[in-house]
Amino acid sequence: MIQAILVFNNHGKPRLVRFYQRFPEEIQQQIVRETFHLVLKRDDNICNFLEGGSLIGGSDYKLIYRHYATLYFVFCVDSSESELGILDLIQVHLEVVFFIAPKVHYILQEVVMGGMVLETNMNEIVAQIEAQNRLEKSEGGLSAAPARAVSAVKNINLPEIPRNINIGDLNIKVPNLSQFV
Repeated sequence: MIQAILVFNNHGKPRLVRFYQRFPEEIQQQIVRETFHLVLKRDDNICNFLEGGSLIGGSDYKLIYRHYATLYFVFCVDSSESELGILDLIQVHLEVVFFIAPKVHYILQEVVMGGMVLETNMNEIVAQIEAQNRLEKSEGGLSAAPARAVSAVKNINLPEIPRNINIGDLNIKVPNLSQFV
């Protein structure tokens, strides 16, 4: 079972802290500090698994972590969890975070544009985000755009494919495109 998920930067400042076991606030802060010090002193070329610290259960618990750029992603788990499964989970978590990053920027644009606060009403911001999601869904989403573009080009009904294009002094020789049609 996962006991805690910790994300902190290279200086030990927590960016995400989620405990799935109840600890007092002071103990949580000590766990974050101890975990940071345990992970920080490890070389990047060694195993990403180590025994949990004394505060979170000792030898029955493991710290499984990955260091990406300036962030450490650490999962504190008990012995029933698979180390490789947790490493994969960390990778999935990171990919999801990068996948939603454009949404985060869109939300920020709804609130602030050009340094000016546009909207502070949470209901209005959520309504605009939902409208954007409906628009993307009705258009097939951004991921469908390349397929729609290829389809549109294939559906162009030209009597023949031009071989030479002359525009004033500019002569363009068009390569054989039959392999793409």
